[in-house]
Amino acid sequence: MTKVSVILTAFNEERYIKKAIQSILDQTLTDFELIIVNDGSTDSTLDIIKSFDDERIILISQENAGPGASRNRALKLAKGEYTMYLDGDDWYSEDALQIAYDEAKSKDTDFTFYQMINYDDKTGEVYENDWFNLNIFDESFENTVFNIREFKGSIFDLSVGVCQKIYNTSFLKDIGAEFPEGIFFEDMPFFYYVLLKADRISIIKKHLYFRRKHDASITHVVDEKFLDTVPAGQELMRIFIENEWYDAYKFDLLAYKINGPRFALRDIKENYKIPLYELIKKDYCAIKDSQYYQDYLDNLGPVKRKFFLDIIKSKDYEDFRTLNQA
Repeated sequence: MTKVSVILTAFNEERYIKKAIQSILDQTLTDFELIIVNDGSTDSTLDIIKSFDDERIILISQENAGPGASRNRALKLAKGEYTMYLDGDDWYSEDALQIAYDEAKSKDTDFTFYQMINYDDKTGEVYENDWFNLNIFDESFENTVFNIREFKGSIFDLSVGVCQKIYNTSFLKDIGAEFPEGIFFEDMPFFYYVLLKADRISIIKKHLYFRRKHDASITHVVDEKFLDTVPAGQELMRIFIENEWYDAYKFDLLAYKINGPRFALRDIKENYKIPLYELIKKDYCAIKDSQYYQDYLDNLGPVKRKFFLDIIKSKDYEDFRTLNQA
């Protein structure tokens, strides 16, 4: 069996895709397959991918379907014992696959976290932060295997990025792990489903992944993609409720669900504020008519609770702004 399947999805990544692919082909671990999904690119991404001649590359070229659908399609094809993910504008350190595989294999983990490091595309600066350094895990979690029930902090303070983990492929397939399709922020509901299904988790305190920050990065530009903070939050709630995790996590879960759209509405470009407001209002009015409404009133802190109620009370976006500034 192939040791690692690397899934790389790309949409219009002509500036960066060559480095991403080369970082896999140059790995010290050579027993891998690289499944590349060209997700309807309209630039030269596909030509660049085709310029590589390596039998370990499996190319899927499709009409644009988004990252969730692309990753789901690739995972169905994955034959590796373990699976890792790579975005088309990022890259791995040359020993990343070997280190991640050795850790996951030796500890028989369902998935393993590793550190990521940031790269500023404008300045060339490489810099760390607490989030991607996994500093939320203290020394007691190093060189051991655990499940999330042993973690005393909030699970909603963990890094949700799919590219920061190596996963046991059979585990993912056995639990039916899938990304939501047709929306961005698909990593988030996928991560929490996998996290709470996992019995064996470990961490690697080494920087194996370079995360490129540039002007078009999804988390750098608050544009129409952030409209999807609403359906992503709805999908997260569905997962927690259907798997009977809701009661154990509702205090932090409800705060997390409110904060995504709340911060997005604050920061999104002006021409998307009304569409985002309308999505949030529709969601919150549905919550008001549900069995969970009182939980929001009882568990949200004052700032989030006011935001929640102001959205429900308001007639339109301008009315909300007036209420929310009061």
